[in-house]
Amino acid sequence: MSSFTEQDLSEALKKGDQAAFRELVETWKDMVYNTVLGIVQHEADAEDVAQEVFVQVYQSIGSFRGDAKLSTWLYRIAVTKSLDFVKKRNRKKRWGLVSSLFGDRQEAIADAAPDFHHPGVQMENKERAAVLFKALDQLPERQKAVFVLHKLEGLPAKEIGEVMDMSMATVEGLMHRAKANLRKLLEKYYSEEGK
Repeated sequence: MSSFTEQDLSEALKKGDQAAFRELVETWKDMVYNTVLGIVQHEADAEDVAQEVFVQVYQSIGSFRGDAKLSTWLYRIAVTKSLDFVKKRNRKKRWGLVSSLFGDRQEAIADAAPDFHHPGVQMENKERAAVLFKALDQLPERQKAVFVLHKLEGLPAKEIGEVMDMSMATVEGLMHRAKANLRKLLEKYYSEEGK
């Protein structure tokens, strides 16, 4: 059980209290990792990005104003770091493809999302989850982030809006488009599987 209230924890963190930082990491490491993993879809990369999230929290706790919950602030940093990582990875993929077109010895990176296992998926659903995550990886970034926060992390639209700094109407619109796009991608996949 936590020895700090959220307010006490943020105040202790601002003073550089090492025990408070350990408590923060212990309390929210799984949430941060699962959120990051849902977006970057690669276990080793998710571990690296999750560590970067906590490094940024440690370095920028002084800027935390307390107008949102500490967990909301952590989600915001996790989503931002994850989306930045995905953008960088996609630039490398495009550059690898361009390089291979011009005869560079580099191999083009495969378009398929790497295989990974999300901790929230039960064993008997691993295969279906892999198909879903590959489809999820094809969504535009904001749709993917909203879907992960809502469906994998269970956040309500209001908190997703706070995390991503957008209105509830925008969150709901992105969620609706994410579901519609996933439905199309999955229908296409399953119709091709049946051939």
